[in-house]
Amino acid sequence: MNLFIFAHCMINDQNLIKLIFGLKIKYLRNQKELSYKELSEISGIGLSYLHEIEKGKKYPKADKIMKLSEVLEVDYDDLVSLKSNRTLQPILDLIKSDIFKVFPLENFGLERDKLIELFLYAPERLNAFVSTIEKVIRSHHISLDDFYLSALSSYQNIHNNYFKALEEAVIQFKKEHKVKTGTILKQAQLLRLLKKIRKVNVDIEKINQHKELREIRSFYNVKQNTLFLNGELNDAQICFLLAREIGFVYLNLTERHYETRIIQISNYEKLLNNFKASYFAGALLIDESNLIKDLKTLFSKATWQPNYLLDLLKKYKATPEMFFQRLTNILPEHFNINDLFFLRLHSSSDLKVFSITKELHLNRLHAPYANYNDEKYCRRWVSIEVLKKVRVKKEENALVANGQISDYHNSDNQYLLWSVAKKNHQNPKEGTSVNIGLKVDAHLRNTIQFLSDDKLSTQKVHTTCQRCSIEDCLQRAANPEVLEKENELKEIEEILKQL
Repeated sequence: MNLFIFAHCMINDQNLIKLIFGLKIKYLRNQKELSYKELSEISGIGLSYLHEIEKGKKYPKADKIMKLSEVLEVDYDDLVSLKSNRTLQPILDLIKSDIFKVFPLENFGLERDKLIELFLYAPERLNAFVSTIEKVIRSHHISLDDFYLSALSSYQNIHNNYFKALEEAVIQFKKEHKVKTGTILKQAQLLRLLKKIRKVNVDIEKINQHKELREIRSFYNVKQNTLFLNGELNDAQICFLLAREIGFVYLNLTERHYETRIIQISNYEKLLNNFKASYFAGALLIDESNLIKDLKTLFSKATWQPNYLLDLLKKYKATPEMFFQRLTNILPEHFNINDLFFLRLHSSSDLKVFSITKELHLNRLHAPYANYNDEKYCRRWVSIEVLKKVRVKKEENALVANGQISDYHNSDNQYLLWSVAKKNHQNPKEGTSVNIGLKVDAHLRNTIQFLSDDKLSTQKVHTTCQRCSIEDCLQRAANPEVLEKENELKEIEEILKQL
């Protein structure tokens, strides 16, 4: 699917009525064990027209609806209603839901008609399934925003987070505007390029005049043709926002969110376009061919030094998050490192609460991952170590980087984990670390030479304290309650077997 053409087939009310009516006809026909031909002959409705009705493409006139109601032995009013019996209702509720109406099934190679037909084979089981999903969503307070973000993450996973069309768009943009390959663009150059393709005004004062907007990094006002930037941003952050705005214009992404950070995700297409523009910005600021060369140089080193990461951040004038996100594009495509994850971890001012605020898992769900049960993440992660170290740094813009091999307790899984932490500019006692984890296997060991360096520490870790059986752990933040409960249940099962 071409990334520049997003088939966002939102179902309007009229199409919804046709779809539900067709679904009812199909369901009732199957209940009567009538073939298309038999129903066509009895009702006097043409075979092809009947097909169109059941697919939700045609809505018959009143006389035909009356004939169908007689043949299928159902009241006319029940047939045209948007409600149905207990068996079919869960499917209708799902079709009428906001998620089904706006979710981009096409992005995942799914067709609505076939999906609905699949539902019809086992409506009772679907009823139980939908009810279960609803209960899980309510219990864990999962919002539509969470759903859209998960869908985007899945979309990235399908493509290994590498989008050739966007990479080629960046190359074409550079050619058109005579930007040499490998050039690391500065703020002034990006501003000139943005004004060249769209004569936009840039304001870095007004956002800061409103304390309510402290969390907003940028806002584009269409009517005023003005890009408002938060004056507290550093140079790398401003460069990214300017490059992203170039991406919106050059890719002609008109359906978009205008603020950063996004206040509310109004639909998936806007979220997807935001991703495209951000991807474009990352590729524009961190040249693909240059980064490949630098990573080959890094991977050929026999010793590990945390400054390697900081040196690359300085070279590309990039934020840690932008750089690590770019790695998730390049590593799978050019180094065949497919088992990886990206995490953003936030620390509270008292360093007691750590929360995962962003994550991406490629190829499968890796550990660690966000949990919604208020469990305490393992304090042995280097992600948390760098957060503690950056907090005592005097410099406001200080960065602390480190790495480790995370060896998961009672598991064969090992990950090479890189972390970079910085302070929150609004509250220096809080901090954020961004992390990339690469699953250690034979291929990774052959690719990255410093994996065998003794200076790269190996640490026994787990996902959360509540699930960890490591004894005498000095960093433990909670008792292994989940593990104890599981062991208790296993013990009961063993006793029952003996009985």
